[in-house]
Amino acid sequence: MQMGRYALVAYLKSPAGEFVEKLRRELHPDLPHMAAHLSILPPRRLRGSESAALKVLERICGEEEPFEVSLGPVETFIPVTPTVFIRVETAAGHMSDLHRKLNTAELQCKEEWPYIPHLTIVKMGTEPPAQAAFEIARQRWQNYSGSRRILLERLTFVREASPNCWLDLAPVQLGQRLVSR
Repeated sequence: MQMGRYALVAYLKSPAGEFVEKLRRELHPDLPHMAAHLSILPPRRLRGSESAALKVLERICGEEEPFEVSLGPVETFIPVTPTVFIRVETAAGHMSDLHRKLNTAELQCKEEWPYIPHLTIVKMGTEPPAQAAFEIARQRWQNYSGSRRILLERLTFVREASPNCWLDLAPVQLGQRLVSR
């Protein structure tokens, strides 16, 4: 029997990712620690087995070359949801195209929300603390001096084990290279 939901993410093992993780712990310390990531496929139930879904990921992602994104301003999804995030500025269209290509076969899902490439900082329980978190995050991000550019070349297929707890199932490489960098 299939358990949990699945997603495809790009972990941000970078100064920008560390910045977001530290800010998230500060703004919402009672949330379990979650690694900073960009979601290519937001959480969904599979229409088939994990192994079949992984074959779809490998086939489609193997045809996609790695690409760079840049992070833009801090924004919020208030009043729809009390979420504070950093918008993907450069290559958001490329991420959206990849999302569209991957939302097929075993991975196909009717999304709960329109797909908007972003890096979630924090999701609060209600609007007032989200608005306060937005102001703090916006100021901190304006003062952030590290790189806002992220190379997407390795994605990770994950499964939800429990609320706010995700297990890494498999790495998924973008592109087929003959020579490593």
